[in-house]
Parts: sequence; C-alpha cells; structure tokens
Amino acid sequence: MKLKYLLFGVALIGLTSFSNDNSDTKYTTARKGTNTVFQASEGEKLIAKSDCIGCHKLDKKLIGPSYLEIAKKYSLTDKNVAYLTGKIIKGGSGVWGAIPMSAHASLKKNDAKSMATYILSLKK
Repeated sequence: MKLKYLLFGVALIGLTSFSNDNSDTKYTTARKGTNTVFQASEGEKLIAKSDCIGCHKLDKKLIGPSYLEIAKKYSLTDKNVAYLTGKIIKGGSGVWGAIPMSAHASLKKNDAKSMATYILSLKK
C-alpha cells in the first residue's frame, strides 16, 4: 500500500514538472473586425503563483472574501493599497469574519503592493 502511494506521488510530481508555465501569455479575444489583447498584470501573476487561491477566488467566497468583494469594499487609493499590503504581509482577522488570514511575511512589500493594487483595480 505504501508503495502505491510512493509511486503515485512520484508520478504526480513527474507530471507537474512538465507543465508549461508561460506567465507572459497574452490573451486575445476576437470581436467583429477587432482584436482585444489582455495582458495579465504583475499582481495577477503573483496571486496565481501564491497560496492565495486556496482561500480566495475572483468572484466567489471561499474561506475568505472574493477579490471582487474586496474591491467593492475598498476604493483604489494609496491609503487602501497600503492597508491591504500590510494585511497581506501581516495577516489579520475580524474584518471579514472570525477566520484569520495567515501572514505572508516572506512576501516582498512591492509584490504585496502589486497584488493589492490588482485586487482593488477589479472594481467595476
């Protein structure tokens, strides 16, 4: 039984090592007579590579609020970007419920700022 788990783990690691992570991908959509190109922002790329997706989704609440809920609550100002940058790095609780957000102390301040800016830019 342990051998099966070991083989499964090795196979899983082997398969994931061949994934093509092309983070500079441009997304193109065709409309009548025009092409629109969407370039992922730096903050969006950092979020995709981090553990944020375990608790947050773009439009649905998981453990924490969705990114759209956050953008709806906080406008895109320097003060709010600084506040959310601190929350991302230090963690926190009580704003969105009883479950605390874990700290990301190893994250660089500029990276957390890019992430916070991206999230707040989602406000429509």
